[in-house]
Amino acid sequence: MKNKKWSKKDIAFLKGNYSVYTNNELAEELDRTVSAIEKKAGKLGLYKQILGKFDDDRHLLKARTESNVTKKKYKEALLENDRLRDEKEAILRIQETPQEIRFTQRQNGGSDATAFIIASDWHIEETVNPSDVSGLNSYNLRISEERAKRFFSSALKLLKITQKESRVNQVVLALLGDFISGHIHLELLENNTLLPADAIWRVQNYLISGINFLLNNSKIELTIVCHGGNHGRMTQRIHHATEQGNSLEVYMYNNIALYFKGNKRINFMIAEGYHTYLDVYGYKVRLHHGHAIRYAGGVGGIFIPVNKAIAQWNKGRTVDLDVFGHFHQFKDGGNFICNGSLIGYNAFALSIKADYEKPKQAFFLVDKKRGKSIVAPIWLLK
Repeated sequence: MKNKKWSKKDIAFLKGNYSVYTNNELAEELDRTVSAIEKKAGKLGLYKQILGKFDDDRHLLKARTESNVTKKKYKEALLENDRLRDEKEAILRIQETPQEIRFTQRQNGGSDATAFIIASDWHIEETVNPSDVSGLNSYNLRISEERAKRFFSSALKLLKITQKESRVNQVVLALLGDFISGHIHLELLENNTLLPADAIWRVQNYLISGINFLLNNSKIELTIVCHGGNHGRMTQRIHHATEQGNSLEVYMYNNIALYFKGNKRINFMIAEGYHTYLDVYGYKVRLHHGHAIRYAGGVGGIFIPVNKAIAQWNKGRTVDLDVFGHFHQFKDGGNFICNGSLIGYNAFALSIKADYEKPKQAFFLVDKKRGKSIVAPIWLLK
């Protein structure tokens, strides 16, 4: 039994059943030892068929995957069902009588407030040709007069709007300079349509007419704060110690004050130095033209140099708000307000890389309870 020869029939049986029977079963069927079975199978190149197990595993994996997909789809279907139910409920609620929220009109009787009307950077005799600023602006004497009229009429309109909610009886009209361009640069000799004395006389007429307009159409008391700019000077360079004495604008302010002498509704504050300080209900305001702040363009705009200057000035005398012009940009910086311009976008704004903006001036309130509030532009275009 142990060494008997392999017949063709035995070999055929082995080949046909090697993958089906175990080696022990084959040994018993063929009356041979397990080692004889293994040895002969090796010679014949036979191997156990295990693909069936792989197939079973593959089917099992596929079934599990399909089960997971089914579960996911079922979960998504549940979520979609919930969404549709919520939408249906929302539609039904809309069809119901809505809950009414009642608003009551606040009785007029708000707190006291002082209005600030800021005027600066008019440059009335300067010409702006559209071709010089890519067609963004046009300016001449006729346009300057139209915008000056619109400045006072729009300022009065804003004043009356604020008076509906607050007791605004006091108004600060801040005249912060550069009403003329003067001859401080050679190019202005070519571009200006009036000589400085003629230009300052014309501005004076604008301002006196505008002040009368405010007084005649309201019952306000007016404080007029006056500052010279850097353009209205009679010297080639700025003389810091004698800047006000060399300013045509300061001369004009004194002349306007003389015109209104005896009018009890007006108080003039003509600056003798670079800064003027006001205390409005304990809220401290510092006014100036703005030319002491050094800015020559930059990614951060005027905010960085302005805040540096304010920080230095506050070391001597702390205020809540700085108000200035010079940069032809209307900006509310929180602790400062930069006034826009009446001339609008011009070669100067282009040179300092200022953002383009339409001509405008600044209006804001200082509320007795809240401090600075309702900051708004005074638009100068139709």
